[in-house]
Amino acid sequence: MLYTSIKKIKDPVERKRVIDKLITLRAQLDKEIPEKTSFNSLLLATWNIRKFGEGRMAESYFYIAEIISRFDLVAIQEVMGNRKALEKIMPLLGRQWDYIVTDSTEGKSGAQECMAFVYDTTKVRFKNLAGEIVLPKDKLIGDEQFARTPFCVAFQAGWFKFNLSTVHIYYGTTSKINQRRLKEIDTIAKFLTKRAKKEKLNYVLLGDFNIPDVDCDYMKALENNGFYIPDAIKEHPTDLGNTNHYDQIAFNLQLSDSMVIFKEKQQKAGAFNFTESVFTADETEVYRPYFDEEYQNLDKKEAKKYYNTTYRTFQMSDHLPLWVQLKVDFSAQYLEDLSKGVTTTDIPVSD
Repeated sequence: MLYTSIKKIKDPVERKRVIDKLITLRAQLDKEIPEKTSFNSLLLATWNIRKFGEGRMAESYFYIAEIISRFDLVAIQEVMGNRKALEKIMPLLGRQWDYIVTDSTEGKSGAQECMAFVYDTTKVRFKNLAGEIVLPKDKLIGDEQFARTPFCVAFQAGWFKFNLSTVHIYYGTTSKINQRRLKEIDTIAKFLTKRAKKEKLNYVLLGDFNIPDVDCDYMKALENNGFYIPDAIKEHPTDLGNTNHYDQIAFNLQLSDSMVIFKEKQQKAGAFNFTESVFTADETEVYRPYFDEEYQNLDKKEAKKYYNTTYRTFQMSDHLPLWVQLKVDFSAQYLEDLSKGVTTTDIPVSD
């Protein structure tokens, strides 16, 4: 992270708050997120950053960039079409960081959103393949494409080569099983599983699936069609209320039996709750002066509700970043496999 531009924040109150909050946020990140390594592990994350565009306070971009900087590769959903938010955080991350982003998805369901991968080039290499997933005519979802087009990019970290696909699955309005949402999850899982088997390539599917709980039909549609989610990922809700498992990271791998990228008892996963350090639940009065004029006269109770459910979610997000630590150094296993004459086969990501 580069902090020199903090000096450009004109409001001295905000500038002092940014410094103090970054110190607190860094301490929380140090405690909860494993240290980045130079080669043998990959810190992979997915984060739906609510309407990630302009309109945030200057401090919000510093906090978002600080969180992203603790990982090696982050999939971001809800990037707004002008991409100006990405352009604001990239200089904060530093020259070693780069990003790949889709064009915006048109239509009511698409909401002018883009999807992006932000990655540390000292750890992750772009492998010259990137594209949006467009369904053939016989695979359409009720005669339609996905509400928001999934994005797939080839990367390599250490010995691990993989195609990383990010989604923002249709939500809808019904509280019951939404058939379009279910069909989108079912379709993307089947589509990528077929590719993985045909191409003999590793696929990681992650993003906002709008899955309320890990035992519902939406999760079954993902897991019954070729993808595996470690328990260490499943156990973490990703909404601010700590109840919904909207975001997931799933695997469909083509590796030898010795090349296990995740072991439940040895590696870590989690959902990082930034509200413990920044835009905390008890800071309504701190940020009330920054509310839009129409919200300035709310009484104390209404102001607190507005701050917690709306204001701070548009400054940071209504989703928590979900992350996992993966093993990507297979040098010893590769030599052992060569000595045994082993070729690549399907493998679970946990033993």
